[in-house]
Amino acid sequence: MSEVTQNYVPGTHPDLPAPVGQRGIVLWLRTNLFSSWSNTIMTFLGIYLLYVMIPPMLNWAVFDAVVNASSRAECREIGLGACWAFITNRINILTYGFYPDEEQWRVNLAFVLMFVALVPILFDNIPFRKISMIGSCFYPFIAAWLLLGGFGLTPVGTDEFGGMLLNTVVGVTGIVCSLPIGILLALGRQSHLPIVKTISVCFIEFIRGVPLITLLFVASTMLNYFLPPGTTFDLLLRVLIMVTLFASGYIAEVVRGGLQAIPNGQYEAANSMGLKYWQSMRLIILPQALKISIPGIVNTFIGLFKDTTLVLIIGLLDVLGIGRSSLADAKWNGLSNEVYVSIAIFFFVACFLMSRYSIYLEGKLDKGHKR
Repeated sequence: MSEVTQNYVPGTHPDLPAPVGQRGIVLWLRTNLFSSWSNTIMTFLGIYLLYVMIPPMLNWAVFDAVVNASSRAECREIGLGACWAFITNRINILTYGFYPDEEQWRVNLAFVLMFVALVPILFDNIPFRKISMIGSCFYPFIAAWLLLGGFGLTPVGTDEFGGMLLNTVVGVTGIVCSLPIGILLALGRQSHLPIVKTISVCFIEFIRGVPLITLLFVASTMLNYFLPPGTTFDLLLRVLIMVTLFASGYIAEVVRGGLQAIPNGQYEAANSMGLKYWQSMRLIILPQALKISIPGIVNTFIGLFKDTTLVLIIGLLDVLGIGRSSLADAKWNGLSNEVYVSIAIFFFVACFLMSRYSIYLEGKLDKGHKR
């Protein structure tokens, strides 16, 4: 007698597994790839396109690629695939720009410390988090000291910043500084104080109505006309200020959308508890608004990080600018595919990590999320 038809005392029948077609990989395939005739056709069409595209891409990027060569001509003699030898030959300048070779350990240390400082900010389940947060507050000053020098370190001018280092400095600074400014602007736009509201609205609308490249041109050229004669204002610092202000305008609108999504009952509950304005915002309103705004905030940060390549227009050589200028070398001329693919991978990895953290944070803050 089979287990299904065997007689059991009521309440003692064992839990049987679901049929094969209703669990595991079979269920996933039926639900996602073969749920209808149209989905089945699209699945087979997708498989065919992958079969056509992936093998040639792998041959070019991996199997026929050349890693060690001294010129493009030598690459072509060895193999017909990608000439990654060009990237390995220029990896130092693509990463550090014109930063002195003997001082590049400072960049590496600042990069490692950045992740150490971000861990207590991004994750709340680490030991000694409160103490670590205090150390994170000092990181910007430590990073500035490491990168710029002074106080026992050899000074390095910002004109020597370039490559991925420049993109990272501009992107991280803009992301970190624009969030608090954007939150204040969003609160200012909803303020009942006419002066505060007017200033916030004018700033946000001006920023949203002007392209970033225009602001960068203002930072690089026109700003000097408004400064006293003989005043020197570092170009990279001007760029950091403009990028931060630009991102804060968009963050303000994202956060304002989150604030407007909060039911009026939350404001009334805060008032009924006797909380003052900043107490209610800090403890009740803003946490809920920021939770709602996470996708928009991260989307703005991703766009900002990709826009760091615009500094090329005003003469700062980021990773894209250095990659393009490296192609002018006669020994490596004609390898633009390798350059742009490598740069695309760099930006993809950075943006993918930000998007994955956004998904993690949304799930963690979800009321129904099970840890």
